[in-house]
Amino acid sequence: MTIYIMLVNWTEQGVKNVRESPRRLDAAKKQLADMGGSFKEFYLTMGDADMVAVCEAPDDAVAARFALQLGMAGNVRTRTLKAFPEAAYREIIASLG
Repeated sequence: MTIYIMLVNWTEQGVKNVRESPRRLDAAKKQLADMGGSFKEFYLTMGDADMVAVCEAPDDAVAARFALQLGMAGNVRTRTLKAFPEAAYREIIASLG
C-alpha cells in the first residue's frame, strides 16, 4: 500500500461546525476503509495545518478520489503528499549511481 500524508484545514463551514468534527473523522475513516485504505495516524496540529493524517491507499487514484470526496463535503480542504518509506528512499538514492 502507498502512504499519503494529508495536510487538512477546516473551511469556514467546517470550523463553524467544529463540534461535529470527530463524527466527520469517523465517517472519513469508514469511507477510506470502504475504498481499501486506512488511517494510520491522525493529529490535531497547530501551525499551517489544522490536522495531519497519515493514510494508506491502494493507489494514487483511490487517494485522489478520497481527497476529492472530503473536499466536496465542504468542511475541509486538503493537500496530499505521497510518502516514500525509508527503504524506498534508500533504494531511490542508491539508484542515482
